[in-house]
Amino acid sequence: MNRVKFIDKMAQGRLTRRQMMAGAAAFGVGFMTMRRQAGAVEPITCLEWSGYDAQDYLGSYVGKHGALPNFSIFASEEDALQKVRAGFSADAMHPCNYSVPRFKDAGLIRPIDTARLSNWNDLFPVFKTAQGVVDANGDVLMAPADWGNSSIAYRPDLVDDDFKANESWGIFTDDKYAGRVAMTDNEVAVQISGLLIGYSPEKIFTMSGADLAATKDTVIKMVNNSRMLWQDQTEIQQSLASGEIVAAYAWNDTAVNLAKQGIPVAYAKPKEAYFTWYCGITLLNVGKGDVGAAHDFVDAWLSPETGKALIEGSGYGHSNAKSFEVADKAAVAAMGITDPVEHMKSGVLFPPQDPAVLAEQIKLWEETKVLKQ
Repeated sequence: MNRVKFIDKMAQGRLTRRQMMAGAAAFGVGFMTMRRQAGAVEPITCLEWSGYDAQDYLGSYVGKHGALPNFSIFASEEDALQKVRAGFSADAMHPCNYSVPRFKDAGLIRPIDTARLSNWNDLFPVFKTAQGVVDANGDVLMAPADWGNSSIAYRPDLVDDDFKANESWGIFTDDKYAGRVAMTDNEVAVQISGLLIGYSPEKIFTMSGADLAATKDTVIKMVNNSRMLWQDQTEIQQSLASGEIVAAYAWNDTAVNLAKQGIPVAYAKPKEAYFTWYCGITLLNVGKGDVGAAHDFVDAWLSPETGKALIEGSGYGHSNAKSFEVADKAAVAAMGITDPVEHMKSGVLFPPQDPAVLAEQIKLWEETKVLKQ
């Protein structure tokens, strides 16, 4: 049993105390977490991205509750959705705006009571009414927290001048870089393939039928040229640092982290388009934890202290305007943009997709990635 499965089983109350103690010793899970797990008050369980299960982002929550909540790490929001549908009990998760409608349609969301959030009033106004945040009934379904880009992190010392002069997603299908690039294990690869065969940024999110089938050869090429299809950014950061790969689909923090290590790195603006996103915390109605504690988790994510940690540690933006006042000025300047309105205009914002279209794109990706040679 690996660490993630151990934590999942512990969060679900499916381990004996002896198993918990043995697992804690093997995997380094804190005793405080186990004590809360065994106590009368059920701790909250959160579905979270890798790297976000850290005290840096939850200082006020830990200060109030004495420890971090239980975490279950997911590789994609589709993974998280299917996990909950299969019966996993969680109180909160960290989706991006485009995924919120799918969780709502599945009947899994508990509206957030913003009156219980001390930081709500300090958010940039644009986020409070953004797509995926509030539904037609006025219920807040996601508390927006982090925002950033999805693009190509690359080693400028290891790619040729032509690519540097013409940054393009085509590096993933260029045979000269075969085995030296890394695509993410996500259906966004299908959408990028749509860009590469000439579809507009608007069309790639609506591709289906014959239009979608036309991307398959490009997807296959992308898969076969990739040294790995990554699920954890740690993989690609290490591989870029060693020179094992020269370019990867990545979020802002990959470039920031490598630069801090003194490794030459650039973050592309591909000529076809690059992507922008905003994500946040959604409460689920299938958890066993305290609803008040779940709101404390949300509020911690909205705090300016968490924003400071995001800006300085990852190069991401934060929804709380005060974050930019308390963060290191050099880190803020390095972001290049601090206005979320302008940020979301500068790239292609991932939109909610028609569930049937998304299912078709996921199916193509799942069928194609297994063909990796």
